[in-house]
Amino acid sequence: MDAAISKSFEPLIRPAGLDGVLVSFGDALTEPANRAALAFATEVEKAGIDGVEDCAPSLVSVLVQFDPVHLEFEALVERLEALLRDRTWFDAAMPEGRRFIRVPTVYGTDLAPQLDEAAKAAGLSSEEAIAQLAESRVRVQTIGFAPGQPYLGLLPEVWDIPRQTALTKAVPEGALVVAIRQLVLFSVSSPTGWRHVGQTALKLFRPDSDTPFFLRPGDEVQFVPATPDVLKHHADDPNGGAEIEAIR
Repeated sequence: MDAAISKSFEPLIRPAGLDGVLVSFGDALTEPANRAALAFATEVEKAGIDGVEDCAPSLVSVLVQFDPVHLEFEALVERLEALLRDRTWFDAAMPEGRRFIRVPTVYGTDLAPQLDEAAKAAGLSSEEAIAQLAESRVRVQTIGFAPGQPYLGLLPEVWDIPRQTALTKAVPEGALVVAIRQLVLFSVSSPTGWRHVGQTALKLFRPDSDTPFFLRPGDEVQFVPATPDVLKHHADDPNGGAEIEAIR
């Protein structure tokens, strides 16, 4: 169903302010639309268009920022339209250099106190919820809201649960939260309307590193059940005990 909806959507090119172009592959989040956005952003970067200053994928769109002094809007649109015609982006290959990362995660307990509430909203027992979340291999769809913070998905349809109607005052760094078939892993402590179902020791934002954002769009992640003692053991490990392998 997601694939059929996405492929019936004609990619749109629209201005975004005075120095931006937004290329959209859907009006709702689907796996093919996100795949298209990630793949297209990679190709725009590879094209090396003179005057393009930045290219950033989001859930289903790509924002291309340019210098209007050196590149006219119409000329950029012409280049982007040519790239769009180059292939069917909804089933394009994913970018190279992706990784599969298995992250030790405590589900429930006092460390992640809203697991039971989220499970009930999904129509599952707490044990069923943990099993589904832990078995899901989710993709980093975009980075946003806070430095290095990933949105991951898509989860099975039962997890199309709404956000809370009120904010949780704060969840800690490394918190795993869920809503609308997505997981978000918090890079900093922050208020949220998403339900806190898991806790990791992973440090996502590393400002002193050459690569300050640990996760990248296209990476795949599995949140593997662990005990609180395991998290304590990895408290000084920026990777939080994660196992990392290249996707070939």
